[in-house]
Amino acid sequence: MARHYCAINATVPVLQRYFGGEDTRPDFRLGREAIQQLTVALKTDRQHGWGPTLETLVFLFWLATGSAYRVVSRVFSMPLPTVHRVVHKIVDEVVAVLPQFVHFPRTQEELQVVGDGFARLANHQAFGKTAGAVDGCHIRIKCPGGPDGHDYKNRKLFPSVVLQAVCDHQGRFIDIFVGYPGSVHDARILKNSPIYTRGTYPPPGYFLLADGGYPCLQEPLALITPYKRPVRGMAEQRFNYHHSKGRTIIERAFGMMKTRFRCIFLEAHTLFVPKVVTACVILHNICVGVGDELEEVVEEEDNQPPGELDGGESQSGAAWRAALTNEVSALHEAPLDHDYFCQVNN
Repeated sequence: MARHYCAINATVPVLQRYFGGEDTRPDFRLGREAIQQLTVALKTDRQHGWGPTLETLVFLFWLATGSAYRVVSRVFSMPLPTVHRVVHKIVDEVVAVLPQFVHFPRTQEELQVVGDGFARLANHQAFGKTAGAVDGCHIRIKCPGGPDGHDYKNRKLFPSVVLQAVCDHQGRFIDIFVGYPGSVHDARILKNSPIYTRGTYPPPGYFLLADGGYPCLQEPLALITPYKRPVRGMAEQRFNYHHSKGRTIIERAFGMMKTRFRCIFLEAHTLFVPKVVTACVILHNICVGVGDELEEVVEEEDNQPPGELDGGESQSGAAWRAALTNEVSALHEAPLDHDYFCQVNN
């Protein structure tokens, strides 16, 4: 039987609701199934301290409400230094299980499921070789002091770091790269991210969808972007329409994550932000996996102007995009036994 140095205060309302079997979403933004899966993944078998259940709930409450440590301390009737220690400890434990929940499709069958999903999202089979959608999201931080502080000011004039993420057709994140200052262009962040430098994903024959702030590439990774305005002709307009329907899943994923975990709107410390955001990504994927959905606030599309990759290199994927455009614009093939001269009897 577990022995803890400190006993749970059963009179705390938030714990009364949790142990009383009530809905956990209002307090923790996660359903009971998602909390249970997190607990199992962490394999917390500590036999001392406050206990794994209480520590996990403290962390989830802080993450969901974005409250100050002082507020969380009062809600759980715990010492303030303890809350600070618990939050940082559980963040490290959650980040440690990142490979278990954030990973590329592991088999050809899983990859095909992703491609079929994007074909349904885009409403056209031409996008059946889509392996994900990529975009960047700004996370507000405390503006660092010193001469480099201005580097964190983004285009919307608040200090931030950028989360670059790739998601699948369900809005589950399959790759993340977080930490660059908010003033850095999305295209530059992509160029310095492992998915670009290693070129291991997507596999040959597949591509990622991205907005107009990225270059259209084929090497070292296949990246298909929409045609830039002004769009010429109906074929390019039709392609952009289907491309947008498929790509906006990444904006929905960011919106769902930010709606669920309000703390990422707070001004957290620069060095702590990447860990917190990574934890949010993992918990988001757990929720997607168990069907725990919330009404999301869709991220506003913030297309950046062409970046440093835009130029000769940005046209390396133009031929592939043109082929997809032709496929989107082509008429569907008629059945071989179709009779064009059949008469309709009234």
